Amino acid sequence: MSELPVVVVGAGPAGLAAAAHLLERGLRPLVLEAGPRAGAAVAQWKYVRLFSRWSELVDPAARRLLEPTGWRAPEGYPTGGEWVADYLEPLAKELDRYVRYDSRVIGVARRGRDRVVDAGRETEPLTVHLAGERITARAVIDASGTWGDPNPLGGDGLPALGEREAADRIAYRVPDLAVERERYAGKRIAVAGSGHSALTALVVLAELAEQHPGTHVTWLLRRGAVGNVFGGGEADQLPARGALGLRAKAAARAGNVEVVTGFRTAAVERHGERLVLESQDGHRLDPVDEVVVLTGFRPDLSWLSEVRLELDPVLQAPVRLAPLIDPNVHSCGTVYPHGANELRQPEPGVYLVGMKSYGRAPTFLTMTGYEQVRSVVAEIAGDHESAGRVELTLPETGVCGGSGVFDAEPEAASGGCCGTPQVLTLSAPGARC
Repeated sequence: MSELPVVVVGAGPAGLAAAAHLLERGLRPLVLEAGPRAGAAVAQWKYVRLFSRWSELVDPAARRLLEPTGWRAPEGYPTGGEWVADYLEPLAKELDRYVRYDSRVIGVARRGRDRVVDAGRETEPLTVHLAGERITARAVIDASGTWGDPNPLGGDGLPALGEREAADRIAYRVPDLAVERERYAGKRIAVAGSGHSALTALVVLAELAEQHPGTHVTWLLRRGAVGNVFGGGEADQLPARGALGLRAKAAARAGNVEVVTGFRTAAVERHGERLVLESQDGHRLDPVDEVVVLTGFRPDLSWLSEVRLELDPVLQAPVRLAPLIDPNVHSCGTVYPHGANELRQPEPGVYLVGMKSYGRAPTFLTMTGYEQVRSVVAEIAGDHESAGRVELTLPETGVCGGSGVFDAEPEAASGGCCGTPQVLTLSAPGARC
């Protein structure tokens, strides 16, 4: 099977990095991208600035491929659009003969065998299925990410009652005020979520509130207390990540953001042109014009149904990786660098990498994905020593809180300090029931 390509699903940062490493190892990559361009998912949040420096956003093998062309990494912190234009697109150009666009993978299997059949599984190649086409592969690296599958507003992981019917008033992305200002200016807006995307949205909308009187932002937290949701602050070794939390905290203290804790949405009701959100215990918010849902993402595993995967039942991440990234236990900085050993699946030659490998764990650093693909490609090439070696040190702090994480205080378990959602003013010395 050595003459067959290694199929990489997704032409994002991890997928293109995998292709660069494969070429260095003398292996033939074939990158299949569902979108029309490299970094198609990143391009959808082009207006958001990353909290990682350029030096942390360029894969070493990709750098070695690009620098002979005269390419040099910029300085500072790029937006998603700059990351695409100044890195992913030049890299894709160098990999052009190995990348196919508008090529959506709809299934992966072992040739001639469904997932039940044992016989011949070790010797038969993998087959990658597209509409009207089947590609035989030596290995499959799934770097397709999770961007296309945002978590719903509903507090139990399923859409709240009425959520789908109110889709015209609900967004699952950070607002792009360059094109959506009229949608949000002067409106009442609810923001649900506690991760970095939610903090970004709070900062953006709080600034809008200062410019447009009448703009009101309500921040909905499922956890029972604000706790460490603002992250590591000045102690964060990713300074821009810490600064984001501090800016969001300042916006809340300035009175531009109302915080409601212990609110787990059960229903969305239309009241004229507005929406009323109701929590699972019957608490109802004042009507809002728009809802921004930033409660994380989940992996699409449907097209992997015929290969044998061993995934954690909670996170839907590879079972050996899950204990390292469980948001109930770890912050970003305590995640041990990992590679092929943690990502290996019962199906030989199948690896989930990048955002996809984290399943539902909320926070992922790009440099982690680059280390993953370096190790996985070494494993596929037969260099087990390199595959097992750790070549990455992660920055510390930065809290990876997610929708399934509760604060340790006893009252958090009941949804708030009196069993009902609480509205907090962060500038107050201490909110009580």
